[in-house]
Amino acid sequence: MVKKIILALIFIGICLSIAFLWAQQQIDKYLHMPRVQQTQLFTLSEGRYFTHLAPQLIEQDLLDSDRWWKVVSKLKPELTKIKSGTYELPKGASLAEILTILTTGREFQFKLTFVEGSTYKDWLVILQNAQHIQPLQESEQALLAKLDSKATKLEGLLFPETYHYTADMSAFSIVKKAYLHQQMVLDKLWPERDKNLPYKTPYEALIMASIIEKESGLANDRDKIASVFVNRLRIGMRLQTDPTVIYGMGDRYDGRIRKKDLQEKTAYNTYTINGLPPTPIAMPSEEAMYAALHPAKTRYLYFVSKGDGTSYFSKNLREHNNAVNKYIRGK
Repeated sequence: MVKKIILALIFIGICLSIAFLWAQQQIDKYLHMPRVQQTQLFTLSEGRYFTHLAPQLIEQDLLDSDRWWKVVSKLKPELTKIKSGTYELPKGASLAEILTILTTGREFQFKLTFVEGSTYKDWLVILQNAQHIQPLQESEQALLAKLDSKATKLEGLLFPETYHYTADMSAFSIVKKAYLHQQMVLDKLWPERDKNLPYKTPYEALIMASIIEKESGLANDRDKIASVFVNRLRIGMRLQTDPTVIYGMGDRYDGRIRKKDLQEKTAYNTYTINGLPPTPIAMPSEEAMYAALHPAKTRYLYFVSKGDGTSYFSKNLREHNNAVNKYIRGK
């Protein structure tokens, strides 16, 4: 009898061992088989916990069943501490890898790029078309008030570069970051400016930098372009720069500037006004701001595009007219 009991216990033990090994294999397969067919974003909403996750994974074809879900929570409790957010799941990721990603809290970083010389109008279009972002609700004046800025427009006040954000971040947070960055750059450069520049305030330097940004086809020309405008300001000569005319025309600009446009009296038409326009006309780069504050030492009063991204600089009108005939009119 004792022998039979011992044999029965051995048999039961073998069966239990086989069952355990089978279950272990099933759980291992459940956790480590590839689940993600193509790299994709996965959003876990606020207030959803591990118990809510299986149905969502099944709905999104990332899990075939929740058969072993409770077992996983008991064997792998570290994988249950998931955090809400939007995450990138790489192609071929297993359930274990998915859960590991959801526990890190390292959300997917979306990005928006704002190029040098873009305008606030351009920024609005980019922000309005951005994915997974809370759109701007405020007017431009309301935004300026929230930023505690005394300026009348946001033009020129936002630093152009690539900004990263997580899902559902507010567009205002990007505007604020860009505004603070631009202020930091200007605060750094202004005290180190050359002496005897024709700017009374950092804001006037920012206006000049925006014009330089729009006029410069080549980075190496920025300081010489700056010298032209600085030289003109010093002798009371009008800036006569086309980008300011275009900015003043607004939505009326169709790609061409006509004689009547050059003669139109707008606040931004530097063919008809003296000195600088009232605000920047674009978002200048740090390099353009540096050029405005450290112009080349020249006697240039004119420049014209050579058609290859570079410019030809002249000291007098006769030389300039000859350059216009050569590079613009092809004479």
